This record gives sequence, structure tokens and C-alpha cells, in this order.
Amino acid sequence: MAAGGGGVCDPLAPAGLPCAFSPDSQAYFALASSDGHLRVWETANNRLHQEYVPSSHLSGTCTCLAWAPARLQAKESHQRKKRKSEVIGTNDQVDLLALGTAVGSILLYSTVKGELLSKLISGGHENRVNCIQWHQDNDCMYSCSDDKYIVEWSIQTCKVKCKWKGDNSRVSSLCISPDGKMLLSAGRTIKLWVLETKEVYRHFTGHATPVTSLRFTTVRPNESQPFDGITGLYFLSGAVRDRLLNVWQVRSENKEKSAVMSFTVTDEPVYIDLTMSENKEEPVKLAVVCRDGQVHLFEHILNGHCKKPLTSNCTIQIATPGKGKKATPKPIPILAAGFCLDKMSLLLVYGDWFQPTIERVALNSKDTHICLERDISNCWAPTVETAITKVKTPVMNSEAKVLVPGVPGHHAPVKLPPAQPKEAENKRKLGSSEATIEERLGAMDLDRKGRKDDLLQTNSFPVLLTQGLESNDFEMLNKVLQTRNVNLIKKTVLRIPLHAVIPLLQELTKRLQGHPNSAVLMVQWLKCVLTVHASYLSTLPDLVHQLGTLYQLMESRVKTFQKLSHLHGKLILLVTQVTASEKTKKMSSPGQKAKLVYEEESSEEESDDEVPDKDSDDNWDEDEEKDSEKDEGVDEDNEEEEEDMEDKEENEEDREVSSEKELNGDSDLDPENESEEE
Repeated sequence: MAAGGGGVCDPLAPAGLPCAFSPDSQAYFALASSDGHLRVWETANNRLHQEYVPSSHLSGTCTCLAWAPARLQAKESHQRKKRKSEVIGTNDQVDLLALGTAVGSILLYSTVKGELLSKLISGGHENRVNCIQWHQDNDCMYSCSDDKYIVEWSIQTCKVKCKWKGDNSRVSSLCISPDGKMLLSAGRTIKLWVLETKEVYRHFTGHATPVTSLRFTTVRPNESQPFDGITGLYFLSGAVRDRLLNVWQVRSENKEKSAVMSFTVTDEPVYIDLTMSENKEEPVKLAVVCRDGQVHLFEHILNGHCKKPLTSNCTIQIATPGKGKKATPKPIPILAAGFCLDKMSLLLVYGDWFQPTIERVALNSKDTHICLERDISNCWAPTVETAITKVKTPVMNSEAKVLVPGVPGHHAPVKLPPAQPKEAENKRKLGSSEATIEERLGAMDLDRKGRKDDLLQTNSFPVLLTQGLESNDFEMLNKVLQTRNVNLIKKTVLRIPLHAVIPLLQELTKRLQGHPNSAVLMVQWLKCVLTVHASYLSTLPDLVHQLGTLYQLMESRVKTFQKLSHLHGKLILLVTQVTASEKTKKMSSPGQKAKLVYEEESSEEESDDEVPDKDSDDNWDEDEEKDSEKDEGVDEDNEEEEEDMEDKEENEEDREVSSEKELNGDSDLDPENESEEE
């Protein structure tokens, strides 16, 4: 049977959006666009069946969707009428859709009734929902999110039955085994859970990026038989920015196993569909839609390991027919592909996400490359021609008065031109029917004599700057740009029109290349223009080309600034050293003569004790000569500062008396001797 469920696209890929074919009959194709709208298309006649806009479609956009299985859709209804949060599966509610949002809520939508049945919020996820899987037998549904948790929901009560941590990081994808007893989850590693006990049965590692697609590829022939070897289960996995689809085999050995084989594609997979193998001899058919818009078809019997990656058996592309000899066909991207019930044909969805085209294509096993030519120009798209025809031009009255353009408040009515001579009339008839510039100026009556009241207000800086830029008047621009008032500069830049911003920047660039004094003023203007009109400048597509000269000028100035700063620092260092040396030369050296000499008494005592009693007269004479020399030196020093000469003589007499006492052997410390002397 065709695997029509799932529909989990790469959440990180802008090229792939959440989409899926309805199970079994594949009568509908559901697509959640980037603007939050849900659109359901009929695959038979390529007609829009239904469109639904959730209430919070802008803040909580749809991130994944999944169709309910056929068994749940055909469930018998209850007799009493129940609320939206209670009953989901009824006879009338065929074709149920579960929509996961970016805010963590899950919406259950009925395409038959065209309304929202319930909203699963309480106790569920707190972050983006990445994948939703319906259970085949039980009335439950599984979802995973960026909040690292896997939630088991009850469809009847719309409440959480069980919630457990699936991985240490975000859980990106889920898949339920064909017997309904196992659950695959993908985060950093792929884990196989036992649903009854919520325990991990196996770990699988091999992808370096987040896994976005998980699909079982085989059905176990005997459910009572344990997992063993080739008769075990195989499943497929695809990851972000990975051009290899790995195939894993579930074994009974309690050790980690690598992938048994891999399929190689040309680009990152966006949508995957396959037909499951029910026995050993039946091959698995795989259709992979890549980001580059191609579909790769694989057909292989899963019977063990394969060392080399398997290439596709057939590649399908769609292009526009080239009209004319020189016209080249343009590729049309394929958005999704699903196998039909006969497994010999394929449903292709191609074109634009807003208005896709759905077509059924028969497969031929002999063709290795199929290129289909399709003309999608008939699809709905607004054209320029239809837009122009709807524009109506206003009807002008010949008697209407036209005012002269100018600033508000200047209302100069158009006066009739004076009577022209016949020569001018003849020239106008011979030449053109339009009036000359001289005649128009005469009609405007712009006489400069005595029109003080009608003069324009030229003391407005924004008006002067705009007029100067338009007329390239050097004097008028100097009058405005030479100002040094920062507040006036800001007000002028705020009030100039947007079409004058680029000419102003070009004028500032010219002046920056001139004298350095003018460059100091231009930098203030340049700073105000770039800060005030940054939002407008960011919208210009050719901004790099227009401001290339200014960028090169600023870059050259910045490069020389570092060298100038080094030179400036060295010059300051030299100047400070020179000034310091000059100051030291001019300073006078301090005087070496002491103003006062102080002698301690202890030094005299030590000298008295050291003198022996039995010294000869020669020694005493030498001591006198030394003392006299010291006294003379002290007297010479004190002569400059002593004011009274009498005090000097008294000091000398006192010193002579002390010297005589030393000669007689008298001690200064004896109090009796001191009293006798007194």
C-alpha cells in the first residue's frame, strides 16, 4: 500500500513546507503555507477544496501536519452530542487533519465540516511541535517538540495520557511501527521505544545533523516471531543538509549497529514517500523530492548489508517548453510526490506553493531519466498588463486654474501672456504648438522689481539645501553646509525629502575630499544623515554602488589614522623631554653652606674620656690647634647670619673658658665644679 501519511518536511528548510496526501485513496493534498493558511486541494481535478485560517496563524504558524488513519475516521459515532474537546472520531468526520504549531498547540481540523474540532493545549508542549503521528489501532496520537518531550494524546478526551523525555535536545521526528508496538524518535540519536513500557529498546547513531524523516520500510511477516536478522524490521532516516538516506535494521543483539545501506540523492531531501515491503522478495519503492526540484526513484530489495551507496533508478524533472529558437526551457520545481495505489504511477505536485499543479504520471521501469514539459503560465498570477488597464486617468477641465509649483503658501495665479507680435505667432505655427520657455516665464510674471512680498522664504535650511542640490548652486550649498550648529544640522537633515538624501551624500563626499577644515564640518552632516535616514538607505538596492566612493574615502582615512596616532604620541614624548631638560638647565644650584651647626654634648664627653692623663704637652698643643681650626671654621659660617657682633665675642669667650676647663681636666658633668665656677 502507498505510504501516504507522515508529511513531515524539514522544519529548517525554507524550500519545504508541511504537506501530505490523504491516506488510502489520496483524494486530497493538504498544504500549510508559510503565512499560516491551510489549503486542501483535490488531486483528481487540481481544484482548491478548502482553505482554513487559524485564529493565531501569524504568531503560531503550522510546522507539521498529519492525516488521521482510515480506521479512526470510520469509527462509529456516539448518540449524544458532545463538545469539541470530547468527541473526534465520528462517521461524519471523515478526513481529519492534525496541525502542529510553532507555539506548542495541536489543532484537529475536519475537512468535511470545514471547521476546527478541538485544540490540544493543556499539559502538552511548551515549544514548537516538530512531528505528529496517529496510531493505527489505539485512539491516541503522538507528538514531539523542541522542548525535548514526547506526548501521548487521547483522542476521545483530548488530554495527555503520557509524557516522557525523548532526548537531551530537541526531538525532531517520530514514526510508529506497522504492528503499533514500537515508536521511533529522532533527536541527537535515533531511539526505538516500546510503547507499552516507554523504555528504549535500541539506539542508532549515524547522522551528524538533526533527523527530519523517519519511515518504516518493511512489515514483519510473523508478529509472534521475535526480531531476528533479515526477517526483522527495516526503517529509513533522512537528515538536514544530508544527501544520504540511511536504512537501518532492527536486530535482537544488544549492541549498537550502523546503517546497513544508504541511498544517495543530488540535494537535501524535502519530501519522502515509499511503498512498504510485505515479504522478503518484494522490493521497496522510494520517491525522494530534493530541494533542487527533482524526484529520485529507488527500487531495492532489503536483504542485508550493502557497502556502496545506491543511486536512483530514475530521475524525474519538469521544465517549461522553450518558445522560439533562442529560448531556453526553465526548470519547474517539484514540491511533493506520492505513490498511487497501483504502485505504477506517481502523483506529482509542482509549480508554486500558492497555486500548485497536481498531475498523475505513469512510471516506466526502462527510463532512467524523465523530463516533462509543462506550461504553467495559465495559472493564476497578477500581470502588469491587467494592472495597468484598471488605472483610470482623471479628466482635466479646460477652465481649471493651475497654480505655480512652489512651497506651500505661494499661490501665484497664471496670467495670460501679453499680446505677441505676428512674427512670434508665425514661428509658433511653423515650429511646435508648445509655448517657449520665455513665454512661460512671462506668464508666471516673475519680475524681480518690487516683489518683496512675493519672494520665497529662503531662510529655511531644508528648502535651501534641497534647492541647492537640485540646481547645484555652490553658494547656496555653502550657506547651509558651513553651519556649525549641531541642532540646526539635525533639524535640517530631518526635514529634507527622501529623494535628496543620496545627492546630499554625494555632495558631502566631494567636500570631504577637499580642505581638512571643511572635512570637519562635513563629518557632522554625514553622521546625522547616516543615523537619521538609515532605514531609507537600507532599502536601496544599489546603495553599494552609489556610496562606494564614500566608503573608500573613509577606509583610506581610517588606515592613516593609526599611523598618525603613533606619530602624535612620539612627538608628544619628545616635546615633554625637551621641556623637562630646559627647565633643569635654568634652575640654580642650591647653596652648599649650612646655616646652623649643632653639636651634641655626648660627643664632647666621649672625647674627654678618651684623653689620657699622662699625655705630653705636645699632644695638648695639637688638640688646641685642631680645636682652634674648628672654631675658626664655625665662626666663618656664622659671620654671614649673625647680626650682632657682641654675641659673637661672648660665644668665643665661652668657648675659650670651656677649652681651659678641658685642659685642667675638669668634668662638665660634675655639679660641684659647676657651682664653684659660678
